[in-house]
Amino acid sequence: MTKRLSSKYKLDRRMGENIWGRPKSPVNKRETGPGMHGGARKQKTSDYGLQLKAKQKLKGYYGSISEKHFERLYDEAIRLRGNSAENLIGLLESRLDAVVYRAKFVPTVFAARQFVNHGHVKVNGRRTNIPSYRCKAGDVIEIQDKAKNMALVLEALQSAERDIPDYVDVDPKKMTATYLRVPSLAEVPYAAKMEPNLVVEFYSS
Repeated sequence: MTKRLSSKYKLDRRMGENIWGRPKSPVNKRETGPGMHGGARKQKTSDYGLQLKAKQKLKGYYGSISEKHFERLYDEAIRLRGNSAENLIGLLESRLDAVVYRAKFVPTVFAARQFVNHGHVKVNGRRTNIPSYRCKAGDVIEIQDKAKNMALVLEALQSAERDIPDYVDVDPKKMTATYLRVPSLAEVPYAAKMEPNLVVEFYSS
């Protein structure tokens, strides 16, 4: 098992949830927590503990986002008008690697970051290799010609494991995706419940 895959499953085990909805997640077969004392009775989690878990789960969901970058996203979310929790989700889903993942060009968020890093993606016709690039409504994301026949891409597009959300319009033949709008929390197809309101409380306390 690769280090990347191991760390992904580690997050699933720590949270006790199948964060990405993958069929091979270890929590699908396990009713108790990890470790020899995993079946012990769980103590009630404090408010801080719930907030910390919500932050770790949301941050971990998007792959390799650093704590510093995640805090910057929070700072931007509270400066924007409207609900800060919804703003945070909108900022996360506007990342280029997140859009590539939602478009089903790759199977995982981890693969999306690497795919963008390796220069396989163009935004509005220009090669873009920054996973955190902020997509705007109307932006067209396209796979570079040399990457269109990669097994990773072909398998992901044909997979029935997850659906493409309404805020991303995909042309699987041309392998292009248009980011239509910033989504609300209710529109994002998370496999596990995300609580960005608790994340906002964590940073604001």
